[in-house]
Amino acid sequence: MPVYSMTGYASAQHSPGSAPAGQEGTRPSAGMRLGLEIRSVNSRFLDLSFRLGEELRAHEPALRELISGRIKRGKVEVRAGVEGAAADAVREPTLRVLQRLGAVQDTVRTWLPDAQALSVGEILRLASADDGGSTDWGEPLLALATQVLGDLVAAREREGGRLAKMLLSHLAQLRGLAEQARPLIPQLVEQQRQRFLERWKEAMALTEGAATPEAAQDRALTEATAFAIRIDVAEELTRLAAHLDEIERLVKKGGEIGKRLDFLIQELHREANTLGSKSAALELTRISVDMKVLIEQMREQVQNLE
Repeated sequence: MPVYSMTGYASAQHSPGSAPAGQEGTRPSAGMRLGLEIRSVNSRFLDLSFRLGEELRAHEPALRELISGRIKRGKVEVRAGVEGAAADAVREPTLRVLQRLGAVQDTVRTWLPDAQALSVGEILRLASADDGGSTDWGEPLLALATQVLGDLVAAREREGGRLAKMLLSHLAQLRGLAEQARPLIPQLVEQQRQRFLERWKEAMALTEGAATPEAAQDRALTEATAFAIRIDVAEELTRLAAHLDEIERLVKKGGEIGKRLDFLIQELHREANTLGSKSAALELTRISVDMKVLIEQMREQVQNLE
């Protein structure tokens, strides 16, 4: 299953032809152009916003249902409008519409004699909102939205594929750093043990027998053991490896993995921090810093995954 980014953009336009004979008023007029674009960025949840022209606002619920069926996360903005000379032209009301408006006005003035007569502007506004007008954009709008949505999903898939490759590359680098850190701990423990034993010998020479050799040696070995426990990062490296394996499994599986990856990245950062806090050598500190740089780069990209 592919990995999808939440970042993408797609747009298209549609210019309908003239209505068939005998069906005037059921389709958009020739010369008008329907434009639609969808852009998306990362978000914790699915956040849909619409900027639709006056002729298209009635179709927002259908657009919302269509998009939510294909996209699960992201801040998605939909813009659609009608362009062209005919879009801004004043439409002449049909005789049927004028008759209906006249009948309604007569009924109102029968009961409310003081009511004012409809003005030309009010007649044009009411006529343009009438179902008998020539602004039935539902079918072409949904067809165009389906096309643009498919292009957007394809763009998100391509971007997700690039992010997946980057994540797998970073996982390999983190594994390499963990392998560099693993043999450093026994070396540090042995070095510290030798250092404590040398201090023991120096202490024995200074005391000139005032302290028993066994007690001084036990104290040196106890300090060496405490040091070994304090700097031991075997558990952190084991958990780090487990998190890396799980991230790789999720990336190769694909689907809606963004939230789970975000949690695992936090756990990776926690282990890298602990590794640095236990560092007793400059080389181990460098490894911890390099890990955190890679993990931070991964975090930025994971936040773009659906």
